[in-house]
Amino acid sequence: MDWKLDDSRPIWIQLQEQLTRMILSGRYQVGGKLPSVRDLAAEAGVNPNTMQRALAGLDAEGLTVTNRTSGRTVTEDTSVLEGMRAKLANELIEQFYEAAAQLGYTRDQALELLKRRKG
Repeated sequence: MDWKLDDSRPIWIQLQEQLTRMILSGRYQVGGKLPSVRDLAAEAGVNPNTMQRALAGLDAEGLTVTNRTSGRTVTEDTSVLEGMRAKLANELIEQFYEAAAQLGYTRDQALELLKRRKG
């Protein structure tokens, strides 16, 4: 996986967002085990403490479950996953509407643009 990190925001937040997308996209399966903190940190090229903070955020959101003996797994609660998927989709929709408004479109006009878009 190509981790995309920049200095504009805290690294742990960027890691948490990217891990969330990996979970929601199915890269990490429902109920599946995540790689260790050290393995993920090495893959992303970050300090293990930074990765641990990102993973703790996933735990807090209910996307992952930590078991002391077997490690961290993706939640099996599909309602949590669907809720997060809907939340992120709504954020993207709002970003689209805001960008369209900057171009002078109303929400209705922006929606019409989406409906007419091919592809």
